[in-house]
Amino acid sequence: MTNRLLSFVAFTAVAMTPALACTGLIATKGATTDGSVMITYNADSHQLYGFLSHAPEADHAKGEMRKVYDWDTNRYLGEIPQVAHTYAVAGNINNQGLAVTESTWGGREELVDPNGLIDYGSLITIALERAKTAREAIDVMTSLVAQYGYASEGESFSVADTNEAWILEMIGKGPDQKGAVWVARRVPDGYISGHANHSRIHQFPLDDPENTLYSPDVISFARSKGYFDGKDEDFSFSKAYAITDTGATRGCDARVWSFYNRYAQEDMSPYLEWLVKAQGEVLPLWVKPKEKLTAQNMRDMMRDHFEGTYFDMVQDDDPGKGGFESPYRWRPMTFEVDSVTYLNERAISTQQTGFSVVAQLNGAWPRQMQSMMWFTCDDPAIASYIPVFGSLKEVPWQISGENGDLLTLSWDSMFWVNNYVANQAYNRWSQMYPDVKKVQSDIENQAESALAKAVVEVASLSDTDGAEYLQNLTATFAKDATTRYKNLGDYLLVKYMDGNVKVENEDGTFARTPEGVCVQPQWPGYSQHYYRNIAKSPAASRLRNE
Repeated sequence: MTNRLLSFVAFTAVAMTPALACTGLIATKGATTDGSVMITYNADSHQLYGFLSHAPEADHAKGEMRKVYDWDTNRYLGEIPQVAHTYAVAGNINNQGLAVTESTWGGREELVDPNGLIDYGSLITIALERAKTAREAIDVMTSLVAQYGYASEGESFSVADTNEAWILEMIGKGPDQKGAVWVARRVPDGYISGHANHSRIHQFPLDDPENTLYSPDVISFARSKGYFDGKDEDFSFSKAYAITDTGATRGCDARVWSFYNRYAQEDMSPYLEWLVKAQGEVLPLWVKPKEKLTAQNMRDMMRDHFEGTYFDMVQDDDPGKGGFESPYRWRPMTFEVDSVTYLNERAISTQQTGFSVVAQLNGAWPRQMQSMMWFTCDDPAIASYIPVFGSLKEVPWQISGENGDLLTLSWDSMFWVNNYVANQAYNRWSQMYPDVKKVQSDIENQAESALAKAVVEVASLSDTDGAEYLQNLTATFAKDATTRYKNLGDYLLVKYMDGNVKVENEDGTFARTPEGVCVQPQWPGYSQHYYRNIAKSPAASRLRNE
C-alpha cells in the first residue's frame, strides 16, 4: 500500500454515502498539557450557514412547553414540557462546564422513526439546557428519546465535562416502536478518541456501569431484527446497527485514523487494511497518545488533509491536486469513467463546513470560563478560531444568525468573509495559503495570549464582572477576525489577479515604479508536477515548443 493511487484506480465498486458530514475528536483530561477535556466538531453540510446559536439561562413557569424544531430542516416537530430551570447555551457548550457534539452515520434505514419528536440537534441543545455533567447529559438524552421517540438516523455524540468524555451512539427502532437503542462508553483518562460518520463502538463490557452504559434492549432488539445471533459478549453495536463498507471505513474511519496516526503511541499502519478494504482488525475506539496535546494541536487536527499519510492527496501522482497542489476535491465523492468507479478522499477539513468547534473544558479555570470553545465559521483550514465562553450573554454581530444567511452575503459576517478568502485560496492553494496562514496564526496566537491573561484576570472579578470581561473578549476577537479576513480577501484579489503575483515592498505594500505604475508582476505559472502531466498527455506533441 505504498502508492495510494493504485488503490484509487482499483476501486471499481465503492459504496460512498451521499453526505459524509461532521468529524468529532476527543482528548481526555490526562491526555492534554493543561488538564483540559477537549472535544471537537466540524459541522459539515452543503446547506449549513455558520453562526453561533445562543439561549440565555432562564426560569420557566409550571406547564410551560418547549417547542422542538429539526436542526437540519427547521421543520417543526412538536413540543415537550419545559423544566423549571435551563442553563445558558452558546453553540455546543453551556455555562456549567458541559459540551456536546455529534457526527451522523445513518445506519439501517428501516430504523428511522418518522413519528419521532426529538432529532439529534434538539437532543444536543436540550441536554445542554438541562444537564451539568456528561453523565447527566447522557441520562437526559436517552430519557428524552425513550419518552418522545427519536427523529434522526444513527448518531455518535461526544459528551464531555471538565472531568471526563464519553461517546454515546444511538439509533431509532423504526416506525413501529418508540425510542432508541444506544450504548455510551467513557473514554479512559489519558487517551484520545474520535468518530466521523461511522459507528465506532463494537464490543463493550456488559457489567461496568462506571464506564459503560447501554439501553436494556440493545442486544435483544438486534436479535429480534435478525442483526445478531451470537453470544452477548460478542455483540458489536457497530456491526449490528451501522453499515460497514469501504464508504464507512475509508470515507469515515480514515479521518479518525489520521488523528491517531499523528499522535498515537502505537503504529497505525496495520489498520490500513480495515480502512481500504473494510477487512482485518477494526480501528480502536481509543488510543494512548505519545505526547500530551494542546488546544492548538486539536485546532490544527481539524485542518487535516491527510498530510504525510497513505491518503495524502498532494504527495503522490493524484492528478486531482491540479497545478497548485490543492488538497480539496469538489463533490460528488465518487465518479465514473469507462465503467470504472473512482473516489475522492474525504479529509477532516472540507470546503462545506458551516462552523467548527474545539471545546476546551477546564475545571481549574475561573467558574465563568470553565466552559469555553474555540469557534469559527466555514473551513477551519482557512479560518481563524476565536474564544467563546459559556457565560456569553449576547452573540457578537459578526457570528450572529441574524447577520446574513447562505443565500444572503454580508461583508461583516465571519462566515462570508472566511468564504471570500477560502474560495480564492482553493483555486491557487500553494501560492495563497502561506498568506492566509500568516493571518490565521497571528489571530490565534493573540487569542491564546488573551486567554492566558483572562484566566488570571477573571479569577479576581465577581461573576458579573468576569462574564462581562469574557463577553468583551469574544466580541473583540469576532470583530477583529472578521475585519482582518475581509482585508485579507481584498489583498489576495489584488495580489493574485489574473494568474499573476504582484511584487511587494518590505513593508507589505505593493510595489510601484518611480512613475507610480504597478511594477511588472511575476508569472509563477503552475507546479512542475502539473507540467509533467501535460508532457505525458496526448496533447504533448501539439504543445511541444520546437
